[in-house]
Amino acid sequence: MISRVEGNTKEYDFIIIGGGATGIGIALEASARGYSVVLLEKSDFTKGTSSKATKLMHGGVRYLAQGDVGLVREAVVERGLMLRNAPHIVKSQSFIIPTHGLFDEVQYTVGLTFYDLLAGKLSLGRSKRISKSKTLERISLINPDKISAGVVYYDGQFDDSRMAINTLQSSVEMGAEVINYCSVTGLVKNENGKITGVNVHDEESGKSFEIKGKQIVNATGVFADDVLQMDSPGAEKTIAPSQGVHLILDKSFLPGDDAITIPKTDDGRVLFLVPWHDKVIVGTTDTLIKEESLEPVALEEEVEFILSTASRYLTKAPKRSDVLSVFAGLRPLAALKGNNGKTKEISRSHKIYTSNSGMLTMVGGKWTTFRKMGEDLVDKAEKLHSWKHIPTKTRNYKIHGYKENTDFTKPNYFYGSDEEKIMKLAADRNLGALIAPSAEIIEAQVVWAVQHEMARTVEDFLARRVRCQLLDAKASIKMAPKVAELMAKELGKDKFWQESQVNNYVEVTSNYIL
Repeated sequence: MISRVEGNTKEYDFIIIGGGATGIGIALEASARGYSVVLLEKSDFTKGTSSKATKLMHGGVRYLAQGDVGLVREAVVERGLMLRNAPHIVKSQSFIIPTHGLFDEVQYTVGLTFYDLLAGKLSLGRSKRISKSKTLERISLINPDKISAGVVYYDGQFDDSRMAINTLQSSVEMGAEVINYCSVTGLVKNENGKITGVNVHDEESGKSFEIKGKQIVNATGVFADDVLQMDSPGAEKTIAPSQGVHLILDKSFLPGDDAITIPKTDDGRVLFLVPWHDKVIVGTTDTLIKEESLEPVALEEEVEFILSTASRYLTKAPKRSDVLSVFAGLRPLAALKGNNGKTKEISRSHKIYTSNSGMLTMVGGKWTTFRKMGEDLVDKAEKLHSWKHIPTKTRNYKIHGYKENTDFTKPNYFYGSDEEKIMKLAADRNLGALIAPSAEIIEAQVVWAVQHEMARTVEDFLARRVRCQLLDAKASIKMAPKVAELMAKELGKDKFWQESQVNNYVEVTSNYIL
């Protein structure tokens, strides 16, 4: 792909800067409508925020409480579409809200019934009140002194980085060029100050080149202001980054199939305990922070907050030593003027800014609505350039790997229809051995990730092509040497590369260990 865009005088319809959920949604939409697309990511796809989500495709129950019915309606519809379009990655998940007294029970039952109705035909199931005994039966470790009953509702759950890879593969199948480890270092403008292209630096080869494009899109999430500064030095900030932290615990802390939603914590945030890849994900916090970074680190008080809140509700209280991994992600919330510092009041909906130079910047939004964000942005570009409007083609587009009746108990379910090809690769090249006894990952998966999923580093594989870094950080470090060896063979790298890869991985992953 690099050789195709480098030294090419072609003018692409869209150049998308940023390989997270936002950029990926735009690439899918634009390529589905037949536009020529280049997507550039300075590190690995979803390296930033988009691999650090709570793994929920959800309408946002709490936005309903804030009266933002439009946002919730859009999200529950998108959630239903994603469940249909990528049934190998997205599944319906039952949640139980433990209630305290009659007022809670009525409030949540009524509110969640309305939540279901908003989804219409795309609803995942009806909400209902269940008795205290039934609640204790379904979530056996909940503290009985804390609850009067429970309310069950349904939301979507998914694997964020896997959704990204499969969506990018779909875009490529429709003609898009998507490249990781390629940073945009500058914007090229004509004499009228309109952007006509970008300067690109290939982080691996060190080469620099220019790509021409009609519509440049800034989809860099928490880094959107950096690109806006490139376009117009001194531009005012559009992003208020907020940090969300999650802990991963062993499945024994939530033995059943239900997730738990604690709607009111001390900081007004919702706390989720959700089963994921045979572990439990607990989060999230919401802390406004000053500096955005690619590898944000969980603050001590955030970890303590999650552990203490979870301990109040569970009879088996999680301790620091029980945490298998801790990860932090930054939400690119749209900055509001005069906001009082409460992030739960900052809008989660997406916004599109048009610069004088013609660049489009998308901020805000979330994984659940990433397809709709892409649709909105491409619609906007068509208006801006007076292009003939092409209706969206992605509402019913089956994402790469599409497979019905997925067995989510199988460790590698997330490959969907690609799983058979991986097993064939394992047989053909004798790559069926497990990388580590603890993780059910075979050598063929590493080779597959290099050949078909653009994995370039050990971290790309262990953190994002499979989710070992998030699921058990210490165990993943033990796998790094073997992964490096297999990747080096595929990529034609030497021993020195292997060593530096392992060292880099250990350094990054140490932040995931308490």
